[in-house]
Amino acid sequence: MSDKKLLSANEAVAYGAAQAGCVVASAYPGTPSTEILENIAKFKDTVKCEWAVNEKVAMETAIGASIAGARSLTAMKHVGLNVAMDPLMTFTYVGATGGMVVVSADDPGMHSSQNEQDNRNIAKFARMPMFEPSDSQEAYDMVQAAFETSEKFCVPCLLRLTTRTSHSSSLVNLGAFAPAPHPAIPYKKDITRTIPVPAFARPQRLAAQKRAAEMAKAASKSRFNRVEPGKKQIGIITSGVAYQYVKEVFPEFTVLKLGWTNPFPADLVKKFAKTVRHVLVVEELDPFIEDQVKALGIKVQQHKTELNMLELNPDRLQNLRHELLKDVPKTKAVRPDTSLPTRPPVLCAGCGHRGVFYTLAKLGATVTGDIGCYTLGAFPPLNAMDTTICMGASIGNAAGMKKAGYKGRVCAVLGDSTFFHSGITGILSAHYNGTPVTTVVLDNRITAMTGHQDNPGTGKTLAGDPAPVTDIMDLAKACGYKKVVKVSADDLAGLEKTLKDAMDGDEGALIVAYAPCRIAAKLTKEGLCEVDPAKCKACGACFKMGCPAMTRGEETAPGRFQMKIDASQCAGCKQCQQVCKFGAIRRVR
Repeated sequence: MSDKKLLSANEAVAYGAAQAGCVVASAYPGTPSTEILENIAKFKDTVKCEWAVNEKVAMETAIGASIAGARSLTAMKHVGLNVAMDPLMTFTYVGATGGMVVVSADDPGMHSSQNEQDNRNIAKFARMPMFEPSDSQEAYDMVQAAFETSEKFCVPCLLRLTTRTSHSSSLVNLGAFAPAPHPAIPYKKDITRTIPVPAFARPQRLAAQKRAAEMAKAASKSRFNRVEPGKKQIGIITSGVAYQYVKEVFPEFTVLKLGWTNPFPADLVKKFAKTVRHVLVVEELDPFIEDQVKALGIKVQQHKTELNMLELNPDRLQNLRHELLKDVPKTKAVRPDTSLPTRPPVLCAGCGHRGVFYTLAKLGATVTGDIGCYTLGAFPPLNAMDTTICMGASIGNAAGMKKAGYKGRVCAVLGDSTFFHSGITGILSAHYNGTPVTTVVLDNRITAMTGHQDNPGTGKTLAGDPAPVTDIMDLAKACGYKKVVKVSADDLAGLEKTLKDAMDGDEGALIVAYAPCRIAAKLTKEGLCEVDPAKCKACGACFKMGCPAMTRGEETAPGRFQMKIDASQCAGCKQCQQVCKFGAIRRVR
């Protein structure tokens, strides 16, 4: 009897990997891919899974397992694949032994990302097979097919998800679900394959081209590429989540649904184009399919409706149908109610990051920031961050500003998990080159932004087993730093003195600003603060902290409000108490 479950595509990938006999899984958390490894961890009896310190290491771990003959998987968000490109591009020459699957979760519309990129282009660039599921069932089926394809063609295989497929749930038929490790392929030493020096890499380059041609023929015959018959007036070529929107908005037309999209199934596409009057390509982000259809000499229906910018949705396809067929009205743009106040994201009540940014703003520092919860320090009322480029960039950015002769206080800020990810090389490079960069590591002992995953500083592995705790201060000292200081992120006076001394000094410094993530550590009700209205002067100084527990009370003068503390949100960090010059805030139990 088959087993059916309601699963997101991320969960389905985990189930599919376990069913396919994946032996090793390594990843770095990043929305929208995080839940893949968290769910694979449920199969720890059959899959050895781990959080790597960054995506490059995760990729290298999966590659090592594949070389050893075991099936392996690595997962990351789209920008994470940028970090892992170096080993990936070479391994597509070397070739997989045990099946290896790389999951890229793209983020159209940038719901939680600093850029929007279409990683289908990376599959083409790397000459690797790529599958694109449109729902959870396909995610489950395709990850198993990806392992088989990887072993058949001796190449890593890309499984490309997007935010909507990753996080949308649908019913999945698991079949006779029985996870067990796939038998390893015996390792045989062959340096002509695994050491791609130029003499060995040149024939591998030719082999990769030949392999791509063979995979293109296989793609044209794949069960994941199918024609769904309908009216011949328009033949629509689509893939991924765009397929779901096509079936909703253009249900009566013939559709070529592509699931194996690279190498491009040219033979199938040419046959399809001959059966319809007009060919329309509907895809999300780059014209990846459309450009290749045109390259075959096939005329593609042109339109003015924008489909390739930001996230696709059914409303945009309805506008396309209105343009082409005139049988449906254009969608009406939904405008937000301007009478409602905006509610931008803010740091949690009691977050230690708040005190650091408040102090840096007070000291007039230029702050080069990084990727994490603390990116919110850039926004009002803190206004305390100047740059955010990518993981670990804060330190290199600060060093570059110093090298450029920038005058004034400069400080690099990043979280503990980001420091382990790519900050260590930054402080080492700054120290080696004699650049006096002040770096603040916001150590809340968790990878907070992506959902409280463990890292080398937490003392636990992904599987929940005890792990050695890596001390950030010891790492900095090992890199040669003499000025290494730890200070409570809730101690505003201590922060001010420490930061001022470091930024005004003439040597590099690393400051660990420690305060546990109150949500992860379950310290949301450690204690409460309250305001004494008799002492409150309505000066507004406390509002500059930007704590969501602080609310406006009575208006004492035009534009001046007494502060009230929402007991349901207050975490008792006492940062506001330290800001008040009139002693109007006190800690209560």
